[in-house]
Amino acid sequence: MIGTWINMGTVLAGGTVGLLVGERLPERVRKAATGGVGLVTLVLGFRMALESEEVLSLLLAVILGGIVGSWLRLEERLERGSKRVERWFRGYPLAEGFLTASLLFCVGPMTLLGALRDGMFGDWSVLGAKAILDGISSVALTAALGPGVLLSLGVLLVYQGGITLVGRLLVTNVGALSPTAPEMLAFSAAGGAVIIALGFEILGWKRVSAVELLPALALAPLFSWLLGLLNI
Repeated sequence: MIGTWINMGTVLAGGTVGLLVGERLPERVRKAATGGVGLVTLVLGFRMALESEEVLSLLLAVILGGIVGSWLRLEERLERGSKRVERWFRGYPLAEGFLTASLLFCVGPMTLLGALRDGMFGDWSVLGAKAILDGISSVALTAALGPGVLLSLGVLLVYQGGITLVGRLLVTNVGALSPTAPEMLAFSAAGGAVIIALGFEILGWKRVSAVELLPALALAPLFSWLLGLLNI
């Protein structure tokens, strides 16, 4: 769970800076830091996408996963759900900061992919990039919404840490889920494609929704297994 501990540390540090500095942090500094995180996110995504040599399973998973995600309107449903929860807590002094930060830090493909990768392979690089982005965001959020943002640390520990533990349990108890298994390499490659889409979103170059590509994570191992049976 090292990735989650680092993530919590950056949120705590960023939130503390936000309380002390407030809105005095220049906007250009935030934009420069966010742009750097976006570029590093792209590098991580390409690195993960190139882990598997099964291009066909990756292609099928990304195309069909994107179609399924778009058909299910995952991004639209996520936004509606977030707004609905926000309405429930409106009017409470600490709730807005807590809720906004919890949604920002815990909802999204980087959380799922990073936590699973940390648990399965011990690779916390994705969560490391997310930690930097969350730390930067927590400065602005705490300055605007107050100390309630720091309460999201509990949600981050339970949710993101829980996903990491699930990934660890899967690898420990299911022998087929080894880091070098073709299905797991296909999973990582599909995850890389999602991370690349997320990197473009961070940089403001959005072409495809990273959230709507999430079904590719389930399809990639399946296609890898099927193509293996067919010796393709």
